[in-house]
Amino acid sequence: MKTALICGVGGFIGGHLAKRLKREGYWVRGVDLKNHEYVPSPVDEFVVGDLREQSVVRSVLDKRFDEVYQLAADMGGAGYIFSGEHDADVMHNSATINLNVLEQAKLVRIGRIFYSSSACMYPAYNQEDPDNPKCSEDSAYPAAPDSEYGWEKLFSERLYLSYHRNHGVQVRIARFHNIFGPEGSWTGGREKAPAALCRKVAEAREGGEIEIWGDGKQTRSFLYIDECLEGVRRLVNSDFMGPVNIGSEEMVTINQLAEMVMSIAAKKLSIKHVAGPLGVRGRNSDNRLIFEKLDWKPSKKLLDGLRMTYKWIDQQVALSRTGWATK
Repeated sequence: MKTALICGVGGFIGGHLAKRLKREGYWVRGVDLKNHEYVPSPVDEFVVGDLREQSVVRSVLDKRFDEVYQLAADMGGAGYIFSGEHDADVMHNSATINLNVLEQAKLVRIGRIFYSSSACMYPAYNQEDPDNPKCSEDSAYPAAPDSEYGWEKLFSERLYLSYHRNHGVQVRIARFHNIFGPEGSWTGGREKAPAALCRKVAEAREGGEIEIWGDGKQTRSFLYIDECLEGVRRLVNSDFMGPVNIGSEEMVTINQLAEMVMSIAAKKLSIKHVAGPLGVRGRNSDNRLIFEKLDWKPSKKLLDGLRMTYKWIDQQVALSRTGWATK
């Protein structure tokens, strides 16, 4: 039986990854600051601990695992990342976790370690045109991320590659592009655009309005969680280190995303554009490299993933009105 350690198992992607690995027959240990907010974790062993503490990292990574998945990070949506109020925490917390985990992984000689980087590390100057953003893997330099979150991701990518060169640690690195789906943050300030819009539409009454930051013409692509996990597993099982994009090439404006959610909910609502943190003007995954190296790229339509996500968030909103929602 293969063994895996998931750092950040209490989070959205970590929770879904745990279920996938258990279906594949793995023995899984998970670690996080807290339990998953929405579903019971299926892992064989769940450790509540702070990976910023070296003693915690030593206790959970105390033996050789076939695979380690480092998903733990201080993160959130645009309202969290681009406000500027959390920059020091974002950089300190995430960098400390990666430094601790990598050093211990070197000592116990793990099989492979996967690191979840982000499209936020791409240069802002290549993402000013909403219709033609450039996010190919080779466009990362000269570096100019649009946030401290992106700078930390870029630093940690180089950290993992350095440990590979100097200590032989077998690393795999993916740059995630806006992963979404059920069982993730949908309220509270850390939620991302798909979840936030699903919540706003679910809460709105027919004929009402929802708010969108900016003019809504900024573009993004969004990848459903199942597709993300398929890309991760294929990368980990390959001989390719990355970094490589894992994201969708189906680019939409935020206005279009809102209209899609409204169509799913069968609600006719107006959009009110308000000031708010935006990030880059345009971003879209470039999937040429992942297709070349892994003979695969995501195929699920955005609308299909949104249907499943809206259904779950609509249920959460309904439960919250009765006081039974998880959050």
